[in-house]
Amino acid sequence: MIVLGLTGSIGMGKSAAATVLRQLGVPVHDADQAVHRLLGPGGSAVPRIAELFPQAIVSADGGVRVDRRALGAVVFGRPDLLKRLEAILHPLVRRSEQTFIRAHRSRRVGTVAIDVPLLFETGTEKRCDAAILVTAPAAVQAHRVLARPGMTSERFAAVRKLQMPERDKRRRADFVVMTGLSKRLTRDRLTAIVRLMATPAGRARVRDARNRRRYRNNRA
Repeated sequence: MIVLGLTGSIGMGKSAAATVLRQLGVPVHDADQAVHRLLGPGGSAVPRIAELFPQAIVSADGGVRVDRRALGAVVFGRPDLLKRLEAILHPLVRRSEQTFIRAHRSRRVGTVAIDVPLLFETGTEKRCDAAILVTAPAAVQAHRVLARPGMTSERFAAVRKLQMPERDKRRRADFVVMTGLSKRLTRDRLTAIVRLMATPAGRARVRDARNRRRYRNNRA
């Protein structure tokens, strides 16, 4: 089974790309959705976050949950607190991802994808056979992000600081998919990638990608 890593900075169209992959028959594990479950009522991250960030805990039907907006306000601009939060969430998200991969491998699914916003930043690319970067011109990105409710230029700049520069992501990606031109072109590019994965040429490309990552990791 081939595991594709799907990533893209904020506002680059990654969620739309994930939807297309699902429509093409590729199961997608969404890290953000996993976090939502972890922070919801009965979520396994709630007790530990309640210890560290009690101000972000609210009552909910069936128990308590984490208020994501309140939690974001607590860690915003505080790298030390953000690292403590990530130390709780990242292992749990990875466990969810591993369960997803095992389940689809047992069903003999040919290709799956894991949707991870910080794929390169967290080193998750090492667990993938190939990485797809979804990207768009900076002006398109800014227009999309600043149109979101509650988004400000300050918050946008803070999020971008946490993410690897786009030129570095492009260098590390095995496939680059542009989303700033048309939905049709984006879909065509993703379709070509999915079809390639089912061919000997695609499998050879996957082997090359693995070798490049192994070489890069050995040099690091």
